[in-house]
Amino acid sequence: MATLYDERKKGRKVAADAVYLPEIEPPAKGRRILTDHHREAPRGFGVRVQPSGSRAFVLRYEADGKDRLMTIGEWPTWSLTAAREKAKEYRREIDDGRDIVEDRRNARAEPTVTDACARFIEHKRRSGMKSADDIEAVLRREFRRDLGQTRLKAVRRRDVIALVETLAESKPRQASKLLAYIKQLFAWAEDREIIEANPVATLRADKVSAAMVQRPRARVLDEDEIKDLWNGAETVGLHRLTGIALKLVLLTGQRSGEVAGMSEHEIEGKVWTIPAERRKTGTAHTVPLCDSALELLQAARAEADRLAKRRKKRTAYIFDTGRGEPITVAALARGATRYRKELGNKEPHWTPHDLRRTCRTGLAAAGVSETVAEAVIGHTRQGIVAVYDRHRYEREKRKALEQWERRLLLIAAGEPVEEDNVHSITEQQG
Repeated sequence: MATLYDERKKGRKVAADAVYLPEIEPPAKGRRILTDHHREAPRGFGVRVQPSGSRAFVLRYEADGKDRLMTIGEWPTWSLTAAREKAKEYRREIDDGRDIVEDRRNARAEPTVTDACARFIEHKRRSGMKSADDIEAVLRREFRRDLGQTRLKAVRRRDVIALVETLAESKPRQASKLLAYIKQLFAWAEDREIIEANPVATLRADKVSAAMVQRPRARVLDEDEIKDLWNGAETVGLHRLTGIALKLVLLTGQRSGEVAGMSEHEIEGKVWTIPAERRKTGTAHTVPLCDSALELLQAARAEADRLAKRRKKRTAYIFDTGRGEPITVAALARGATRYRKELGNKEPHWTPHDLRRTCRTGLAAAGVSETVAEAVIGHTRQGIVAVYDRHRYEREKRKALEQWERRLLLIAAGEPVEEDNVHSITEQQG
């Protein structure tokens, strides 16, 4: 017997048998159900924990001699208190003779792939997933087209393999995305008891097609490309904010989305602090701004002000398009693609993310240590080093970015950057 609780309050007393929801250990396989014996909990109420770690409130009851288990809602979308209250309502209906699970089953009427995809995408959108549009496009184009009218529970592992394998022959990267999204769809459907078992839970890309095993890109801009981008980004016809943003990605080594969404609130003097909610790692990151970076920011502000006068909108975004929103990552990618020739973008063509890799490579070439270079671009440290080394390397990061700035400007000016130049730069900074 256990009493569930889902929040901790200072000084709060809990029962001796209390179980804190976030600390319930997921089972290795199958599912684990804990019944709640709190005085406010109705009979049969509890929480179901899946091997994935997801938690959902459930209500167990009997109807026509059959044991039923119905899902109330997922935690933490549903609080424990709200779920208990809802369970009381359901319990009253059940005691009056209603079989809620059977009613739900009839209402769902074994959804087709198209039906399930629509509900799945709606769930993603309600959850605030930025990738919802991309997921919808891929599933509609590659999954619903061929299997849309098939009942979801009738889709077999071999059906998915055949679909993904065929796509992988011509579009391996798209095939990898398709498989990932199909697996998400089936996992979602299983959690909601739309299907009894996930047919693709253990299906891996390397088991479908060797072409789908994505190898990390190693594209780095050479000195000619760096020179052409730095000197031409703002003059070849590319949208000026796009050109400035691309240069800032190259100069600072930060992610395209982080640069594109930069706000005045994040700039303090010569330091840019990227908040945790805007970073892939979920942790805040500081970026020292060298003189060239500050000049680019001033140029971006001037351009944003010009656009605001014409469109009557201006926000705190540095790269404000004049429509009340910042420039997008997609816009950076489109600009780099559309002006490949003018920017000297050689085969295989570089992308905005390759500018970040070029910065990281340039830091190493400028004599910056691996530890400091990784700190500059904001990679999360792993293992025992992350636990014991809490030094933030702020001074070292500034020196490193200034070294890279000098090297980049030498390249842009067409001057040699042999090791002698690198050492002299290091000595001047020391």
